[in-house]
Amino acid sequence: MILLEKSGLLPGTLIQRYKRFLVDVRLDDGCVVTAHSTNTGSMKTCWEPGDTVLLEPAANPDRKLKFTWLAVARPGGWVGVETGMPNRVVAEAARRDALPGLPGLHTVRTEVKYGAERSRIDVLALDGEGRQVFIEVKNATLKAGDWALFPDAVTERGTKHLRELQAMVEEGHRAAIAFFVHRSDVDRFDAAREIDPAYALELDRAAAKGVGVLPLAVRMVTSPGANGLWSMGWELPGLLPWVPRR
Repeated sequence: MILLEKSGLLPGTLIQRYKRFLVDVRLDDGCVVTAHSTNTGSMKTCWEPGDTVLLEPAANPDRKLKFTWLAVARPGGWVGVETGMPNRVVAEAARRDALPGLPGLHTVRTEVKYGAERSRIDVLALDGEGRQVFIEVKNATLKAGDWALFPDAVTERGTKHLRELQAMVEEGHRAAIAFFVHRSDVDRFDAAREIDPAYALELDRAAAKGVGVLPLAVRMVTSPGANGLWSMGWELPGLLPWVPRR
């Protein structure tokens, strides 16, 4: 089931990424454009110069950067690099009662303020018994062997989110962290224990306290069109196993 689809995407060849949020891309007609990268993190294992990429034209014609970098083709398949997409796909899956690991959700809201540490929960829903379900979404793109890992850099903010999810469970609600594994060349998941040991420890603690850990397998369905433009859709076929990488 395709949960969200983008069309009118331009293919090109990645030249370079720089200043964290800029990428130069050579389009098929030979023109070089600078596109916006919403992912300002390390993006380790996500790209190399010469990779094929898909760009989404900006809806606002007055925007300085006319394109957004959406995805990149790696040897094992596509990698999604647009960081807003995971939240949108997970919310749509919850609305359709199609979120792996959390059946029966309804009354879905997004970006709701909560917690003692003044955060916003990515997705808030009700389950079949009327309990609140707090869902934090993380874009997982780091690859090591067959593993998808999160995070790709130390994240104190992510550790704070895990503490807040545990607090929601202690108050009698349900909570889960959904790792949106935004690439198709992995078959298991774990915390990036060598990169951020504190986050890995907090994830283990959260799971022990009843926070659901959902490594979402993500399938990106691409289709080139006769006009040279592409479409891409996102599916959530199931969960990857959480296998500690020691």
